[in-house]
Amino acid sequence: MNRGIQPKDFNSYGSRRGNDEIMARGTFANVRLINKLNGSKVGPQTLHIPSDKIMDIFDAAAEYTKAGFESCVLAGKEYGSGSSRDWAAKGPFLQNVKFVVAESFERIHRSNLVGMGILPLQFKNGEDADSLGLTGKERFSCDLLTASKETKQDVPITVTAADGSSKVITVMSRLDTEPELAYFKHGGILPYVLRRLARQNNIQNSKI
Repeated sequence: MNRGIQPKDFNSYGSRRGNDEIMARGTFANVRLINKLNGSKVGPQTLHIPSDKIMDIFDAAAEYTKAGFESCVLAGKEYGSGSSRDWAAKGPFLQNVKFVVAESFERIHRSNLVGMGILPLQFKNGEDADSLGLTGKERFSCDLLTASKETKQDVPITVTAADGSSKVITVMSRLDTEPELAYFKHGGILPYVLRRLARQNNIQNSKI
């Protein structure tokens, strides 16, 4: 409305997929989303940890970014099912999500996460957030560079609770191929391609 658009003209997210601000707001905005940080209520809201307030996921992500924190996602089975489109991965990138730990991934969405420079990590067989005693209120630390040295390698994550106690859990990297390792190390497929083009251009200029 600040831009002079009236509610009757808001229309759908799909019709505004060229607007990054709107699509970022649409990320995790599914009204059927179940978030355990919100008491497993249905809807696109979450608990903002420092303030202990329930707010829209987009607003919580913006508050974390403003405070200098990056975000991660803990998820269940077939994470990313229902939308394998590009914005399903672009949106988390714009919300400053750096890695996702899931029980399993929808095939195309996992690949799209890698393309956006978001690290897909998978719980070990038989494990999930509940079995590891994770509530989502902890602080999660992961060395992304170390995690991208090999395909499907074990990745340690340090989990620090509010009382200062910490533990290390081990998950598996879902960088499944050598090209995916290269994409991720460059921050995603677009930076990778741009750097290759720039390098080729430099080589051509030097020959001239």
